[in-house]
Amino acid sequence: MLRPATPADPLRLGVLVSGTGTNLQVLLDTFNAAPREARVVAVASTRPGVRALERAAAADVPHEAFLRADDRDVRLADWLDGHRVELVVCAGWMGILTPGFLERHVAINLHPALLPSFPGAHAVRDALDHGVRITGVTVHLVDGGVDSGPILLQAAVPVHYDDDAESLAGRLHEAEHRLLPQAISLLAAGKVEVTGRIARVMDVEDS
Repeated sequence: MLRPATPADPLRLGVLVSGTGTNLQVLLDTFNAAPREARVVAVASTRPGVRALERAAAADVPHEAFLRADDRDVRLADWLDGHRVELVVCAGWMGILTPGFLERHVAINLHPALLPSFPGAHAVRDALDHGVRITGVTVHLVDGGVDSGPILLQAAVPVHYDDDAESLAGRLHEAEHRLLPQAISLLAAGKVEVTGRIARVMDVEDS
């Protein structure tokens, strides 16, 4: 699906964000601090002035805000092409990528639930409202639907009886920070095969 990469020739990542960028910071710390099999080379946001863009600037990574418009995904795809991005990582990106964009770029998304349960923008609240005892995080390929693409990795997170959205989200973030770099490393190593809806991950222990 993607070429195997090495520290000498890393997979070029474009990270899409919308807010504080804690997962972006994890990727910068993991992949940009020293030669690794992947490297963040571009950061795009749905909003200007967010903390995530400040993180990109501090790391000397090219960054830009792309406001909602009919041609946003075309402009975004062109900009990512200009930075020779090979894998797009949606880490808090609030928006559905169009089919035209996905024809040009392979993308993965990080979602704070165990898909297919609780897709959409309110996964943490939905899990609490439903009273589940276990939720989690999912890294999946983006297919143009709402959190509907083939699943790469998942990690379970318990829900406590006294949890609110903030406390549960905090534990979900801890799982996200582990799972997203792992998924990127597997893709960079060529250890993912996709057949239909099934993404087979090779040589990985259960998360």
